[in-house]
Amino acid sequence: MAIQGILVLFSLFLLLPSEAVAASVGICYGRVANNLPPIFDVINILKSNNVSNVRIFDADPTTLQAFSGTGIKLMIGVPNEMLDAIAQGTPFFALQWLQTNILSHIFPSQVQYIAVGNEVFLKDPYYAPYVVPAIVNLYQALQHLNLHESIKLSSPQAASILSVSYPPSSGTFNPSLRYTSSMEHVSLDYALFRAEKTVQDGRLMYGNLFEASIDAFLYAIEKEGFGEMEVVVSETGWPKGGGVAASVENALAYNENVVRRAVGNVGTPKRPGEGLEVYLFDLFDENEKSGNECEKHFGIFGPDGTKAYDLRFN
Repeated sequence: MAIQGILVLFSLFLLLPSEAVAASVGICYGRVANNLPPIFDVINILKSNNVSNVRIFDADPTTLQAFSGTGIKLMIGVPNEMLDAIAQGTPFFALQWLQTNILSHIFPSQVQYIAVGNEVFLKDPYYAPYVVPAIVNLYQALQHLNLHESIKLSSPQAASILSVSYPPSSGTFNPSLRYTSSMEHVSLDYALFRAEKTVQDGRLMYGNLFEASIDAFLYAIEKEGFGEMEVVVSETGWPKGGGVAASVENALAYNENVVRRAVGNVGTPKRPGEGLEVYLFDLFDENEKSGNECEKHFGIFGPDGTKAYDLRFN
């Protein structure tokens, strides 16, 4: 989602209505960098900052083994390039994949979510037809293991799957999945929770982009007949550098307000008072990322464990 030249990361994870989530603040642990600290130092950083929910983007065995027994809950990604094999295989193949790549390395009780692909419709549209069949096969595999109620499956998607997102009540999924956002040039103050004026949408009032974006998804889901689905913000953050309005001050302002809303069970104008689970992006800067320069500068911590800015997670 572009805001005056800045890339604000925002993706959502949709859950079945019976799978309500508790409000909490986690963090994404991206590893596209060559200067990251050893994994056990990473875990110490997380524990010392009371972070108990972490998203990792693949099922790396060394990483999973290091987290095993720590009590930290994980959202584990199935890479996009695996979706066709899992979708076109049998549930038994999906079962083997789960056991070999995840469950043989970490306690099932620590696996909170399995993210089936990542922003496929935006980044890898080739794999789009395989998302739902892969989820079905993985779900049947979890049923076989009697883990289908404790491990939740979904596919994180970016705001780009909405053809209309403003006002929130107009939120609509784009059938062609080619995104033209009517919120592309919203004000910086609106994005950073400091707008002096609210935006009225019917009977609801919006004072920031974060809540408006979530509700746009909720309205779009409702229009597809799934109005009771729960939502997890699987990735959101603000860069410290690499572009206009990218700064430590703005990153702190954005993430601090996101945390405050999550831990305070603020909810959104459409769902007030409902807990919202959020994963902040990113644990560290990722200096080997491609794309916009700001993609490399979302880290909340430095490699030595010091905070880039004074953000509290609770």
